[in-house]
Amino acid sequence: QVQLVESGGGLVQAGDSLRLSCAASGGTFSTYYMGWFRQAPGKEREFVAGIMWGGRDTLYADSVKGRFTISKDNAKNTVYLQMNNLKPEDTAVYYCAAGDYALRTPVAYPVWGQGTQVTVSS
Repeated sequence: QVQLVESGGGLVQAGDSLRLSCAASGGTFSTYYMGWFRQAPGKEREFVAGIMWGGRDTLYADSVKGRFTISKDNAKNTVYLQMNNLKPEDTAVYYCAAGDYALRTPVAYPVWGQGTQVTVSS
């Protein structure tokens, strides 16, 4: 089975940057769509960004366009989320997920990591 492990979260100030990593193992990923989601306390899990292992097209939530960039390194089996100009409203647990389709809903992604905490202070 495919396993995903996130890393790179931490405590930063507003305006700072972080890069999250999602390391994948245990399967073949060329046909998977990789998504980043986040969940803040008291809120539903929401889509942040997505990318296809075998392609280059990307998809972003409106709230992060121009600030976040999703990328991948197929040789390292790793997906990244570069987060610039972080805001307090970006505070959440960030999850990496793998699915079969380029969708924004969490239920479309069967495989999930355990998450990494990102906290942005004002």
